[in-house]
Amino acid sequence: MPTTAFNPDVARTVALLGGRDTIHTPVTSGMQAHDLISVGLPPAALMYLTRGSSILSSSPGMLEKAVGISVRTLQRRKKDADDTLLSVEQSNRTWKFAEILGRATDVFGSQAEAEAWMLRPAIGLDQRKPIDLLATSLGVEAIETYLTRIEYGVYT
Repeated sequence: MPTTAFNPDVARTVALLGGRDTIHTPVTSGMQAHDLISVGLPPAALMYLTRGSSILSSSPGMLEKAVGISVRTLQRRKKDADDTLLSVEQSNRTWKFAEILGRATDVFGSQAEAEAWMLRPAIGLDQRKPIDLLATSLGVEAIETYLTRIEYGVYT
C-alpha cells in the first residue's frame, strides 16, 4: 500500500485535533502526519483536543501528563494569540494521545468509555493507568498492544 493512501486511523486522529480548521493542511496518510508533526502542530489543534476531552479539560495535571504542556502555558499562548507551533515532542505526544483516544473509542464504543478506561488501572498494564504511560514511547507501545489484545479478546 502506498504511503500516501488514505488512512482511516489518521483521519480519525485529525478529526480529534479539529481537522483542517485547526491543522490548515490536508493530512490523510501516515507520512503526511509525520511531516506535520516534524514541523509542529498548531496550538489550536491541542486546544481543540483539550476542549473535546473530559480527561484533558477536567484536571490541570492531566494535560501535562498526557502531552507535556501545562494548562497555564496553553492558556497563556491562547491569551497572547501566540501562534508558535508546538515543539516536535509536544506535537508527537498530542498526536499520540489523540490517536490512542480514537482507537480506544472504537474499541470501547464511546469516547466517554475510552476516557474512563484511560483513568483506570489495567490488568494488562501491570495495574497502571494508561494515562500514566503516555510520557514514553515504551508506555505508548504497551497501551497500543493492550488495546489490540482487548480488541481481539485477549485480556491477560
